[in-house]
Amino acid sequence: MRDTELYRHLLGLESPWTVANVELKVKEQRVDVWAEHGDTVWPCPECGKPFALYDHAPERSWRHLDSCQFMTYLHARIPRIDCSEHGVRQVRVPWAEPKSRFTALFERLAIDVLKETDVTGATRILRITWDEAWHIMEQAVARGHGRKEKKSVRRIGIDEKSAAKGHRYLTIVSDLDHGTVEYIADERKQASLDEYFHQLTPEQKGAIEAVAMDMWDPFFRSTMAHVPGAAEKIVFDKFHIVRYLVDAVDRVRRREHRLNAANGDSTLSGTKHLWLYSEENLPEKHHDRFEALRAADLKTGRAWALKEVLRGFWGYRSRGWALRFFDRWYRWATHSRLQPMIDAAKTIKRHLTNVLTYFTHRVTNAVAEGLNSKIQTIKKRAYGFRNQHHFKLAIYFHCGGLDLYPATHAKPG
Repeated sequence: MRDTELYRHLLGLESPWTVANVELKVKEQRVDVWAEHGDTVWPCPECGKPFALYDHAPERSWRHLDSCQFMTYLHARIPRIDCSEHGVRQVRVPWAEPKSRFTALFERLAIDVLKETDVTGATRILRITWDEAWHIMEQAVARGHGRKEKKSVRRIGIDEKSAAKGHRYLTIVSDLDHGTVEYIADERKQASLDEYFHQLTPEQKGAIEAVAMDMWDPFFRSTMAHVPGAAEKIVFDKFHIVRYLVDAVDRVRRREHRLNAANGDSTLSGTKHLWLYSEENLPEKHHDRFEALRAADLKTGRAWALKEVLRGFWGYRSRGWALRFFDRWYRWATHSRLQPMIDAAKTIKRHLTNVLTYFTHRVTNAVAEGLNSKIQTIKKRAYGFRNQHHFKLAIYFHCGGLDLYPATHAKPG
């Protein structure tokens, strides 16, 4: 088989396109392939009507899949037509998407590699530049968003994610049923979330059945302003409430440790992380030490017990029984003489209406927390993102549930 025929098959070219020439450059480890076309009419890329050849654009090059260890480049002059409606237009070529510098087959490989490693690693494997790798990701995300069905999301989670040092945050909206990131906005203001709701139709807003979020007031105000019946749909997420209590336990520990250390008592030294665990998740190697700490009549131990007991609140099947349980717990917490726990209990009490909506909708931000963990992995793998646009792009690429791949071997017309 001649090299031109071989590369015609490798490139998936069909009439009117064929391979005219193949040039091997061993010293440069490079193969250059030139494609040409026969006589035919060409469809307008805008309306699809057929027109005769008008002229050609200057020759362009596309990076293709490597031929063994040799980088392969396809060259061609793209035909242009003069559409009666749209004027002079370049036709679409079957091997690449418009304005791309890579063949569709190379882009598919690049997307697979970028899914498995960071951008720097992908550039080394694919032998492309850092800018080219980000451009492929950006085009893939744009392609995925363009294909995404404009459906209603029944249950959404709203959360924040630290984007960089210096209290820079992103607002992230996720689909709790499908586990995908639906929207990302800069900062965590009311306006950040307003942008998401503004893009929804009245029907899509009305179709929202439940919204899981933390007790951050700007998120609450935005949802109340845009979602019909939001007061009965907002659920303050149990994971955020428990985390709020975990922080209160840590404040009790810090105060007690300072007082004890001043008197020469080091009982709480090195115990910070032990009090962050829930009882069932405490590593076995720490069991004996933790049991000894709990038996030591520490204020921190009482605070930890308050936190652990409240976790049983979400195990109730009935809203009424859950409310009775909370009332007993609240009395215990507010009489504990542990100020951080008293403050936390009063905060939860103020927001209790939308804590109790859990028993109507049974939603949590567990999916959003899982996505947050995945996003944190993306961030660590890239050693942080100085460019916030790139961080958002990477989140959509890895967590957006998008169809990222270009079509391959498309026929003209």
